[in-house]
Amino acid sequence: MARRYIILTLLLGVVIIADAQTDRQFVRDGNRLFDKQQYDKAEIQYRKAVSKNLSNPQAVYNLGCALMMQNKDSAAIVQYQKAAKLETNKLRLASVYHNIGVICQNHRMYADAIKAYEQSLRNNPKDDETRYNLALCKRMQKNEKKNENKDKNKKNENNKSQNNKDRNNQKEKGQNKQQQQQEQMSKENAEQLINAAIQNEKATQQRLKKAMQKPGSRRSNDKNW
Repeated sequence: MARRYIILTLLLGVVIIADAQTDRQFVRDGNRLFDKQQYDKAEIQYRKAVSKNLSNPQAVYNLGCALMMQNKDSAAIVQYQKAAKLETNKLRLASVYHNIGVICQNHRMYADAIKAYEQSLRNNPKDDETRYNLALCKRMQKNEKKNENKDKNKKNENNKSQNNKDRNNQKEKGQNKQQQQQEQMSKENAEQLINAAIQNEKATQQRLKKAMQKPGSRRSNDKNW
């Protein structure tokens, strides 16, 4: 859950400037609405406080919390970053970076979350919740990288398998084409041989026919009278 400041005012016995008192009043009004979980209305009061005093880190931080509770994470990050530049109190600054880490962690932006949590611990080394979240993010980031490597290796294996399959298909196509060519050549050779045999047979028949038609040729078994 987002952390927020509880604004305490002290009676200093001095005259308070009207504008300063006004932005603090808006912050108090926003805090009451925030406690009632009326985050949208609290947001309005915090925005009024910020418009009165842009340098009020509590107003800026609380505005970030109200936005965060409405799942307006991008807008919340902007306010937290502004608060980080304004805040001088280390404990409150640790809360700023803690909440940035929470948002980044929820969006599985583990590298950014780790940086935010580490910054939070620099300002408050005793925060066990931040330390736990930091360790969790590091473990999640490590697991995510392992899964990415597994997916990458699996993709490479699939690509390699597909390439081998394509090469085998191409080789098979080449073999089929070669076989078809050989079959075609064999068929053509057979036709050529058959045609040659037919031509030879015709030539032989013609020679025999001419030989039988020569004058004076007799059969060897004719008798002499």
